[in-house]
Amino acid sequence: MIHEVDDVLRSLIRAEVLGGGQITVVFDAPTREWAAKVNAPMVNLYLYDIREDMRRRERGLHNEYDERGAVVARRRPPRYFKLSYLITAWTKRPEDEHRLLSSLLACLLGYEALPPERLAGSLAEIGAAVPMSIALPPPEDRSFADVWSALGGELKPSLDLVVSVPVTASPTYPAGPPVGDDGLHARFGDLPRAAEPVRGGPPVYGSRPGRPVREEPAAGGRRGLGVRITENRSADGNAATEEDPTA
Repeated sequence: MIHEVDDVLRSLIRAEVLGGGQITVVFDAPTREWAAKVNAPMVNLYLYDIREDMRRRERGLHNEYDERGAVVARRRPPRYFKLSYLITAWTKRPEDEHRLLSSLLACLLGYEALPPERLAGSLAEIGAAVPMSIALPPPEDRSFADVWSALGGELKPSLDLVVSVPVTASPTYPAGPPVGDDGLHARFGDLPRAAEPVRGGPPVYGSRPGRPVREEPAAGGRRGLGVRITENRSADGNAATEEDPTA
């Protein structure tokens, strides 16, 4: 995937910036030792950072269909990774380097994504756009001076190119067979006599697991003691109450 982006950038710069000239496009680390060996004009695209583009992450699954239109599998959506290139121009005169950087900037500003007609390999098979941005401010956790310090070289005018590449390398989950037209079959007839409940079986819905089963009272048995209070009126109109413990 990364080497395919390298090929697209190389062909784009050679065709629209260099115009078939004798300037070489390389992808080397611009260290102090490397810079001392440069003896010909060249454009260097150094890949110094790779990280996921969290703003483009999607949730859920994408369906895969067969020739009948039935879902046969599901996979995660592509995840985008940002490839950050440090672009520098190397010539004998600083004026020539500035002129070359100006041409590179004008060319890359004309595209919001890698040209689809130049995509090949897995990038073309995905069928998704490959966004890119040029000369944006660096993230807060990184500066270009830190990159040059890590390389051990001298600070040099450069362009920061960021390419967001979709990657589809993710697990595939097979889907179950499609629902047919047979439907639900039902038969009606005499129901078999229910079997006797088995002690220690699964708990009854609504009961607490481990709670003992409450025994039902026998026929004619009493489930508890109740009291019924009645009120009788005497001849003089006074009320009297009595309790009936047999209620």
